[in-house]
Amino acid sequence: MTDMTHDQFPTIGHVQPVVWDFRLYVAGMAGKSETALNNLRRICELHLPGQYQLSIIDLLENPELARVDEIVGIPTVVRRSPGPVIRVIGDLSDEAKTLRSLQLTADPATNA
Repeated sequence: MTDMTHDQFPTIGHVQPVVWDFRLYVAGMAGKSETALNNLRRICELHLPGQYQLSIIDLLENPELARVDEIVGIPTVVRRSPGPVIRVIGDLSDEAKTLRSLQLTADPATNA
């Protein structure tokens, strides 16, 4: 498992910043897994700069971790926070669909 953390989370006054926590489940780093990682990084940097944490979990190395987030296909991105937990399977090439599926907006309160 690889963690990619952005340490500089912006704050306004004393309000805790929202940190978007994603896990990307892959099987090696080729094909659709690599495409999904590149697309997710690009989307996060464009829409959530400095406000996200991304963990990459290679199920070839740690297959038992698939049970943690109930992974049934790969690549799968899991948005763990802010809640609710959301899973999206695929290479995330359709940015508009990915944004809707992960409910990504500047204000997570609008995702209700």
